[in-house]
Amino acid sequence: MGNAPSMLTQYDIEEVQGHCNKLFTQQEIVSLYERFCQLDRNAKGFISADEFMSVPEFAMNPLAQRLLKMVDGLNFKDFVAFLSAFSAKASLEHKVALIFRVYDSDGNGKVTFNDILEVLRDMTGSFMSDKQREEVLAQLLQEAGYTKESYLLLDDFVKIFANSGLKMDVEVPVD
Repeated sequence: MGNAPSMLTQYDIEEVQGHCNKLFTQQEIVSLYERFCQLDRNAKGFISADEFMSVPEFAMNPLAQRLLKMVDGLNFKDFVAFLSAFSAKASLEHKVALIFRVYDSDGNGKVTFNDILEVLRDMTGSFMSDKQREEVLAQLLQEAGYTKESYLLLDDFVKIFANSGLKMDVEVPVD
């Protein structure tokens, strides 16, 4: 699977299933492989940032640049592992871990006021001023029992999202 072979073997499929904790069926993995090969235009065995940006839904996402840092250069196994957070079978913790990585752009395991502010800036663009964003975020954090000086860990994100009814499910089309 290193250099994007033309076909997956049963062994490859089972290996990928193990890599994503069996969150996708074998049929879904084959469909994901077909999509991966479409994106990997030069058959390098990995998908570049430019290739990801060719997906309109990805390119239109206000967090695309943050997501690109997470997906640039993924091989097929890691591509499926990344997408597994969007499986209906993925646990809340698995989904929240992906969200946490979006906010924790420097990868230090902590999300600060400024980290959240950057994501809010990406999402709101010119619809809110920096002052408005800071006020809204400070109020939100205060209501949740945090301050501007607090930092959030993954466990904090899990607690925050625990009762949110978070839905991040994407259906994998199977031919």
